[in-house]
Amino acid sequence: MGEDIWPRLAEYYEKTKDTPLVERFNQDKERFRHFSVPLDDMLLDYSKTSLDEASRELLLELAQTQGLEDKRDAMFKGERVNRTEDRAALHTALRNRSDEPVFVDNTDVMPCIHATLKRMAEFSDGIRNGTIAAYDGAAFTDVVNIGIGGSDLGPAMATRALSPYRDGPRMHFVSNVDGAEISDLLEQLNPKRTLFIIASKTFTTIETMTNAATAKEWLSAGIEENAAEYFAAVSTAFEKTTDFGIPPDRVFGFEDWVGGRYSVWGPIGLSLMIAIGPEQFVEFLEGGHEMDQHFRTAPLKENMPVMLGLIGIWHNNICGYESRAVLPYDQRLARLPAYLQQLDMESNGKTVALNGKVVERHTGPIVWGEPGTNGQHAFYQLLHQGSRIIPCEFLVAAQSHEDKLPQHHQLLLASCLAQSEALMRGRTGEEVAEKLIVTGPTGEELDLTAHKAFPGNRPSTTLIYRKLTPRTLGRIIALYEHRVFVEGAIWGINSFDQWGVELGKELAACLLPLIGTETGCEEKGGSTLGLLQTIARLRRE
Repeated sequence: MGEDIWPRLAEYYEKTKDTPLVERFNQDKERFRHFSVPLDDMLLDYSKTSLDEASRELLLELAQTQGLEDKRDAMFKGERVNRTEDRAALHTALRNRSDEPVFVDNTDVMPCIHATLKRMAEFSDGIRNGTIAAYDGAAFTDVVNIGIGGSDLGPAMATRALSPYRDGPRMHFVSNVDGAEISDLLEQLNPKRTLFIIASKTFTTIETMTNAATAKEWLSAGIEENAAEYFAAVSTAFEKTTDFGIPPDRVFGFEDWVGGRYSVWGPIGLSLMIAIGPEQFVEFLEGGHEMDQHFRTAPLKENMPVMLGLIGIWHNNICGYESRAVLPYDQRLARLPAYLQQLDMESNGKTVALNGKVVERHTGPIVWGEPGTNGQHAFYQLLHQGSRIIPCEFLVAAQSHEDKLPQHHQLLLASCLAQSEALMRGRTGEEVAEKLIVTGPTGEELDLTAHKAFPGNRPSTTLIYRKLTPRTLGRIIALYEHRVFVEGAIWGINSFDQWGVELGKELAACLLPLIGTETGCEEKGGSTLGLLQTIARLRRE
């Protein structure tokens, strides 16, 4: 299905690729309106890409022939779209704010979701108002979320993004098994005023459980009571949480049809709820639900996730651009690029299609980025004049939370718009006012005109929104989740498994007993043997 459209797209691109982006605006004075998607107080502008009416229609035809709409509907209905693990993928149910039931195996899961959300709200309120307190009756001043991957990136990113709405205890996140991270954090905390949330579905994730054990030892040394009472857990392994000593009423579980990188909407978001409060957390869910409804009902051409996904297909598979830069001109979204790295690359970094055959074209691109003007003074040189073209995805709010610093936000907005325009427009040698001749250290005259020229025609999109509120953040995250789904559906891959992370875990478990030894590891051979022996020598010396 759709195989005849791929060569048609490639052929059309070859015919039109040399048309400058500036010329496309000259040809269509309404290009901005024709190539943007509004949704309430958000707008996705993709007019500064090489898409035109014909290529867009081909992409929409590709989406339809690949069964995008049917696959989308199957996901929302709770069908087992995660076929390699024989599971549904129903993270959308966690943020379902309608009265509609959501069924998995003929069971409506919404009552359970509502009950868990209520328990989370009661616990969060207790921590925030001090009714759930330390042994001496004092309120917890700090909460530490211990998790990794989706159990860390989502709540850590969202908590930072919504810092203007934080009115709970101080929130901290530990993920790396490197002892430096937890050691540096614990030095700043008072064990008698610190609550830990262990976020691990299986309660076996080695990095998380190693950090949890360290936290428990630290608490035991710093308080006279049972350290386990200073813990809560987000896990479905109730026997293991009981063995750890965590009371059952402080354990929050979620189903296997919620993948880790899609889980911030439920119990994994407990730390976010404690930080901003249950009411604001519901606003966050409302935003995600609004994007879900838009994705389900809007015509493909007017559908923000669909068009963002099709732009990704165009750039990756047709234009041959291997990566995309996520550039939020919003400092509080500093962790969004890292969050999207996992969401996109763990979901769509696949070489095998659902039919078990090797895919015929590239799938997930490399996703990276940094916030705002910091990036301008770091890697934008490569974006503007490098030999590779990297599509850029700008995000910016029209309004700032810092009302007393209006000049800062005006400069931020101007910088964002200027960068996307410069990438598109470029600057030819003829546009450089005059020959720029300098004398080098050897006396040789150098013409800098070519060095100061910019090729232009570098594509970008811009997502603009009124203000970074909980509702807006919910819509942004759901937008990118569905974008990942759109691309995966068109490639015919499973965006909901992650078998590629397993081998390294297995090998690490085998190597752990060999660290620091010089015998018993000979079977490893080659580089690994040499590295093990070097580690043993350096630890011995």
